[in-house]
Amino acid sequence: MTELELLSARAPAKINLTLHIEGRRPDGYHELQSLVAFAGAGDFVTFTPADYFDLTLSGPTAVDAGDGGDNLVARAERALRAEKPGLRTGAFHLVKRLPVAAGIGGGSSDAAAALRLLARANGFAADDPALYAAARLTGADVPVCLAPRARMMGGVGEKLGAAIALPPLFAVLVNPRVPVETKAVFHKLGLKPGESYGYGPHPAIASGMDFEGLLRTLKKGRNDMEDAACVLAPVVGHVLAVLSGARGCRLARMSGSGATCFALFETCRQAGAAARAVAQGHPEWWVKATLLR
Repeated sequence: MTELELLSARAPAKINLTLHIEGRRPDGYHELQSLVAFAGAGDFVTFTPADYFDLTLSGPTAVDAGDGGDNLVARAERALRAEKPGLRTGAFHLVKRLPVAAGIGGGSSDAAAALRLLARANGFAADDPALYAAARLTGADVPVCLAPRARMMGGVGEKLGAAIALPPLFAVLVNPRVPVETKAVFHKLGLKPGESYGYGPHPAIASGMDFEGLLRTLKKGRNDMEDAACVLAPVVGHVLAVLSGARGCRLARMSGSGATCFALFETCRQAGAAARAVAQGHPEWWVKATLLR
């Protein structure tokens, strides 16, 4: 690779198709089980090798993301440098399109994309243990974003299942542009250390399920953070009602800790028509028709 060669990577939105909170551990962390998929919509990260680290941002949500040392791209670079002394660093540019604090792992996916780019620039494998270690140190959702394919995620985000082949999932993502803090939603859940909901196990998800079979299984699941998020940000309930009422909607649910919600449709045409209708009725919302995988 030449000194000025530009590398680039997509940072797709992470969608929690299910999110079961199994309980709260004695150390205060919440154990979860979640089927995660990734959208066609996302941010974009470029990297140019250099003797110093730098991060610049552009895009419609860049102002909200911040460009200081607390940005997850910067934290990921520091974490990998600690794991890999002598790491060749460089200048990152992040084109930020996804809403921030939205329950779709935008910052985590940015950080994972940065780690992938650093791996390519330094000539080590995508499955190098140092990448996973740096991802864990950066944030709970970063490990699952390293290889953005549908899979089960457990524990506090560190337990990753094998990639799952899903049928085409045509979706509409909607964020009402109201940030929801994950910590506040967990607090609103009210689980004390050692407590659990006892709602039962997560339904089994298998590769190769057809759309109807997967849909039936998803409907047996849930997002245990949805009610708490709706209390903290009542507009989430409004978004879910709008999506549920869209023609052709087969399932509407919140992603992550909110406020982004998604609706699943059987065809691309249905999803596109629904996205246009929602955007026309609510021009102040962020609306995106996409394909989940």
